[in-house]
Amino acid sequence: MGTRLPSVRELQQRYQVSPLTVQHVVRDLAAKGLVTVRPGSGTFVAAAPPRGPRPADLAWQHAALGGRTPQDMTRHLALLEAPHPDTIRMSGGYLDDSLIPEKALVASMTRAMRRTGVWGRAPVEGTAAARQWFARQSGGFDPAEVLITSGGQIALSIAIRALTRPGDAIVLETPTYPGYTAIARGHGLDIHPVPTDRDGLRTDLLEDVLRARVARLVVVQPLYANPTGGVLAPDRRRELLDLARRHGVFVLEDDYARDLSIGGAQPPTLASQDQHGHVVYVRSITKPVAPAVRLAALAARGPALARLRAAKTLEDFYVSGPLQEAAVDFLSSPAWQRHRRTVSRELGLRRDGLLAALRSRLPGVEVAHVPAGGMHLWARLPEGYDDADVAARALAAGVMVSAGSTWFTAEPEGAYLRLTYGETPVAQLVEGARRLASVL
Repeated sequence: MGTRLPSVRELQQRYQVSPLTVQHVVRDLAAKGLVTVRPGSGTFVAAAPPRGPRPADLAWQHAALGGRTPQDMTRHLALLEAPHPDTIRMSGGYLDDSLIPEKALVASMTRAMRRTGVWGRAPVEGTAAARQWFARQSGGFDPAEVLITSGGQIALSIAIRALTRPGDAIVLETPTYPGYTAIARGHGLDIHPVPTDRDGLRTDLLEDVLRARVARLVVVQPLYANPTGGVLAPDRRRELLDLARRHGVFVLEDDYARDLSIGGAQPPTLASQDQHGHVVYVRSITKPVAPAVRLAALAARGPALARLRAAKTLEDFYVSGPLQEAAVDFLSSPAWQRHRRTVSRELGLRRDGLLAALRSRLPGVEVAHVPAGGMHLWARLPEGYDDADVAARALAAGVMVSAGSTWFTAEPEGAYLRLTYGETPVAQLVEGARRLASVL
């Protein structure tokens, strides 16, 4: 305690490393509270922190919290866990480090930080430039109808809880992103699942649900749905908007994957075809850019916008000004389009590489639909297999996959795995398929 560390030059010579390496190590140790840097005097071993009081008895919290834990919360959080370094990741939802446009983002952030006034309080609704960019992308909203949020998850949470009351009915696709289920159950909503297929939400079944139940909100992923990769067919798009108009419900369009296209023409947003203010639109740039770029937009019209703005003010307040400025700088530069082309090409290679490996090593595993975008394959296991058991055994064998039952809002209609190719290079995907085959 208090011992002075050797100088940077001494450490460099002793361990044959560069001065930059020594500085990085010292900075890391200082961040952990292990050393103290005194300018002009040197670096010293930090004093040991005082021993805190004995751990309190926290058993009382079980009784206070009660049994209201959202049913899917623990499974949803498990999807965010980082695996062991030797484990091949085929579960997740973000681009891996090799696809992050780091140099371009650093350049945009550097320019943003130098702008006058950027460190002040940003508008609650978001900066004018960010709102304008997302409004253009939506195809159906003016900048004044757009709210900037700290990522897509908070936008979805704000929308679902602001547009419903506890006890209301909400319609969710099945299978679908489990984050919706966690939000809905945490808010005390009555979930009514409607099945999907490769053409998206089964609107014929949705009509039956809307006739029988008074629902306030329908949540859909019309483009490259997670986990199936399905795209809402043109006739179903028209039927969905017609049903929303006739039954007076909101449609929450989660357009999370528009920038994750692999090839082919994309349909326009649902919002661009909505003439009566039924569609509430969410668009995030986190997945196609980088996990740390937590920026999204939430758009609506009329009284719904006022309610969403009030909810956002309570939950999200305002988003970091430098982050908004840097994001718009990047999205408005040629680097963004280059990045999109790189991501599209790489996702195609990874998807095809994983498909080929599955067909070669696991012919009994069926991938009925090859998605034209997104990051995931929806693979059906042969009869007699339990998806949770397969996922657990796969993890023990060094490959992380997602059990399909996590993605169903009702009882699963079969045993599936969601296999993510967006986070892993082709060579590792092939090895992951080999390890999965050894389990099956």
